[in-house]
Order: sequence, then C-alpha cells, then structure tokens
Amino acid sequence: MASTNSWTLELESKVSAPRKFRACVMDWHTLAPKLAPHVIDNAHHVEGDGGIGTVRHYNCGSAVPFNAMKKKVEFFDVDKCECKYTIECDGVETSTWNIKMKPTANGGSVAMVECTSKGAHANDMMLKAKESAAEMFKSVEAYLIANPNAYN
Repeated sequence: MASTNSWTLELESKVSAPRKFRACVMDWHTLAPKLAPHVIDNAHHVEGDGGIGTVRHYNCGSAVPFNAMKKKVEFFDVDKCECKYTIECDGVETSTWNIKMKPTANGGSVAMVECTSKGAHANDMMLKAKESAAEMFKSVEAYLIANPNAYN
C-alpha cells in the first residue's frame, strides 16, 4: 500500500540567496557530480531550456536509496529564488519538491525545502533524500565560500 510522507528542511547560510539558488538549483546538474559524487554520479539533459518543463536524468551515487531519478521543473522564478519540481525514481510514485531561498539581514540566506512523496517505500527513501539534500546545501555553501567569484 502506498503511503504519503512529507518533510521540511530549513538551512541558514552565509551565502546570498541568488548565489545559492544559482548553484543549488540552476546548475546542480553540473555541480553535484563534482561536489557530491556519492549523491549524484552524473546527470544529463533530456528536454527543455532550463526553465519550466525542463527534464534532467540523474544517475545517483551510493548515498541515495535509488539508482536513478528524473527531475522535471514545474515552477521556476529566478528573481524570487523559488522553484518546484517533481521527481520520478524507484519505489516512489511521486515526489514534489518546493525550494525557496530567502535573503537574511546579514547578507546570507535561508533555504526552505518542502518535500511530499507517495509510494510503497516513500518514507524510508525520502528521509534518506532529506539527509542528502541537507548535505548538498552545506557542500554548496562551502564551495561558494571557498570560491567567492563563483555564481555571482
């Protein structure tokens, strides 16, 4: 029987919202295999121009509980640093992710991620995906701090 599970993640960062959004959302398919190959082994473009309707295929690494996933952009607003996408992967019927990067008073940002998934193994798999997402945001922050000219 399929179950529905949700989680939220809120992470503060010293990096500005636009830089974090560009790295974590807009260019994650390129950056992930470099920063977190145990999460994303490689990715390739399937269709679209990077905006709404874009589909990318990801081959996942050992830290993720599925071998591959397909991610489709459903909503995308660069100015507001917000997006929504759906993911298809083994053991999960549907998974919807909402990501918002909000600026903070100190020039940094707060990433807010909401995920809702449905499937026979959705709970276990998506909790592991939550851990991977938290690690991803932290590794991107470290990369951006070490490379202050990246994603400006």
